[in-house]
Amino acid sequence: MHDVIGWDGVQPAYFRYESRRLLSHYKTVKMENGTVTNIKLLPGANTRFSVSVDYPDQHRTTKITARKIVLATGLKDILPSTPGFAENWGRGIYSCPWCDGHEYADQPLGLLCPLDKIASHVLNVLTLTTDIVAFVNGTDNDETRRVADEQFPQWEEYLKLHNVTVDNRTITSLERLKDGEDVNKEPWLPSVPKDDLFGVHFTEGEGEPVQRVAFLSSVPNKQRSDIGDRAGVELTNGKLRVTDNQTMLTNVPGIYAVGDANSNSAENVPHAMFTGKRAAMFLHATLEREKWDTELAGRLKRDVHPGEISWPENC
Repeated sequence: MHDVIGWDGVQPAYFRYESRRLLSHYKTVKMENGTVTNIKLLPGANTRFSVSVDYPDQHRTTKITARKIVLATGLKDILPSTPGFAENWGRGIYSCPWCDGHEYADQPLGLLCPLDKIASHVLNVLTLTTDIVAFVNGTDNDETRRVADEQFPQWEEYLKLHNVTVDNRTITSLERLKDGEDVNKEPWLPSVPKDDLFGVHFTEGEGEPVQRVAFLSSVPNKQRSDIGDRAGVELTNGKLRVTDNQTMLTNVPGIYAVGDANSNSAENVPHAMFTGKRAAMFLHATLEREKWDTELAGRLKRDVHPGEISWPENC
């Protein structure tokens, strides 16, 4: 994983393990391995929810009551069925040159994308490498050329200027020829330049497979869980709609959405951490304000609205 200062190059599993280990020292934190199957809003002046949870070691559903809900359910990438793609996703095939590009700088790079997306990808990776082959997988046709002309005028001249090769043959498989990642290295050590190698095979079978060290591709994604949708949270372009970016509140009172599952439009670990903190701060202040109102009930009548809660300027 990358982009998190102090953790560059560690395995994601180690990052999660170490994070949970550190959190386990806090008595205010409780972690449970359960699957939430339903979230139901309960009647009352302040928000309360009935949450149905299935635990691996139990044969019946457990119901717990929560005053607030934070959805951090994430997204799931929808990967193509091309043999070798899913197996190497995140291990030589990446979606973000800023997250995973540095380790492949100045090495032969492949783009796995339709014709109309080539120019935008090239624009993003030229500072990494100039040895680029775009595998467009049979999408070089009149329609994609029309779209490319609209989105990036003179795109063909741009590709020629930077010696980008376009290969329109239909891909049958991506074969890993060499594993350049030392999976046995200590997980806390920083990342180093990768030495992967892949062969791209085609249905046409003309010549030898084209070899590349790594690939950049973009794939669609979807909500990893539908629990938010079923709880009434609206979706915006497939994301849980946040109505206030300062608080991460959704359209359902009492339900917050953080990380790449929400509509805040960023899909990386720092974003998830930032939105998680935002939600936690506002949630805590809201709970205490509700407690205030309960304690002063009968002596102080006050309607609580999210906008009434002030934010510390340095948070």
